[in-house]
Amino acid sequence: MKSAFFAGSFNPFTIGHESIVNRALTLFDRVVIGIGFNSEKGLTPDVEERAELIRSYFAGRPEVEVKVYAGLTAKEAHRCGCTHLLRSVRTAADFEYEKNLADANRNIFGIDTFILYAEPELSFLSSSLVRELNRYGVDTSKFIPKQN
Repeated sequence: MKSAFFAGSFNPFTIGHESIVNRALTLFDRVVIGIGFNSEKGLTPDVEERAELIRSYFAGRPEVEVKVYAGLTAKEAHRCGCTHLLRSVRTAADFEYEKNLADANRNIFGIDTFILYAEPELSFLSSSLVRELNRYGVDTSKFIPKQN
């Protein structure tokens, strides 16, 4: 079974993230969404709430799992039985960062990274943009997946 580990803070999880997961499922049998957190700061309630919310987006889809983890992403991917890391790229700057990370993960941990480009109509969308718009009271519901 081919499986991919899609890591991020997902704060919040957007329709861009959802698009990446759905597209990856045409290539992989399983996608594990890994919500990373800083172990020095401890597990905060909002991380678990984020995990539950993401689970609700993929309810009834056993090929999608959601895990909260601390530590190195490549090690967590191996623990989950994933064969690849899944990353997304929106810009050329994202690509440079992701390429270096992919090279390091392959060299150090022996795990390959599969990169999917954001759909053009979603390439502007980021979690930080959604957070900023929320801070100013802008309705961002069109950028957040619908719960199943």
